Amino acid sequence: FKLDEEAQFKLQARAVRLFGLWAAKQLGMDGADAEAYAGEVVDSDFDEPGIQDVIRKVAADFSAKGMDVTTVHLEKQYQSHLDEARKS
Repeated sequence: FKLDEEAQFKLQARAVRLFGLWAAKQLGMDGADAEAYAGEVVDSDFDEPGIQDVIRKVAADFSAKGMDVTTVHLEKQYQSHLDEARKS
């Protein structure tokens, strides 16, 4: 059970990082700035169980840049990054 929980935690952390890198690119970041932003997104995942904290953080950052993106779109993007993380 402990190994399954640890594997799930690592999988979600990889997916959130990939999602953070995607979001950084959408926000016009690259290189070290993108990596730093992805780290902020990963850190936001510790606010509460699930990914809604991550979605809220990215949505707020997009909104601050004047980008109109729905929560549903962000959830789909996260899901695609979760699928990608499962493959790696």
